[in-house]
Amino acid sequence: MRLSNTLFLFTGLVASASPILTEGLEGGPSGHEVSITGIAFAGSGCPAGSVSGMLSSDLTTITLLYASFVAQAGKDLSASNYRKNCQLNVKLKYPSGWQFSVFKADYRGYAQIPKGDTGTCKATYYFSGDSRQIASTMTIKGPYDDNYIKTDQFGVESTVWSPCGLEGLLNINSEVRLSPSDSSKSALLTVDSTDLKFSQVHYLQWAKCTK
Repeated sequence: MRLSNTLFLFTGLVASASPILTEGLEGGPSGHEVSITGIAFAGSGCPAGSVSGMLSSDLTTITLLYASFVAQAGKDLSASNYRKNCQLNVKLKYPSGWQFSVFKADYRGYAQIPKGDTGTCKATYYFSGDSRQIASTMTIKGPYDDNYIKTDQFGVESTVWSPCGLEGLLNINSEVRLSPSDSSKSALLTVDSTDLKFSQVHYLQWAKCTK
């Protein structure tokens, strides 16, 4: 059934990737040495119990699933509903002498946006204690009614790396936002129209610490 609302649907790509390595670096630690030891989150788009995370067996992909990440606009809704955000902290345990970074992020989904409206998804990545950041933004302008695949590729030189000799606390600040042209028109920006799950897939690369 065709929806009359603005619909912005995200689902994660099911994929894996070999790490991109700079010259002279080894492939990465063994599988039993790396694990996600904790996920903390807060924000209007991720209430308690709504986020889970998985680390692939080859240690190159982190998948994050959101059960509630919805922005809405319409006649009876205030402007505070136009934007939802989620601040995530993903703690990885890995052996000393290694560090990791995110070099790619995949998004896949469906959008239904009327003329004059815009939907935006933005993510910023950084490690605790480090001022460096990388960010990606996806914008779809209406009229739009189709599936999409969006891949954000970060060059090796532009990535931020976890600290050496420590557990890495990866921070991901995500937001979904509607920019309606008429606040009386119904609009919806949701991560999944069926089961309300949003999957982000983040690809990792590993490097040996040099000091």
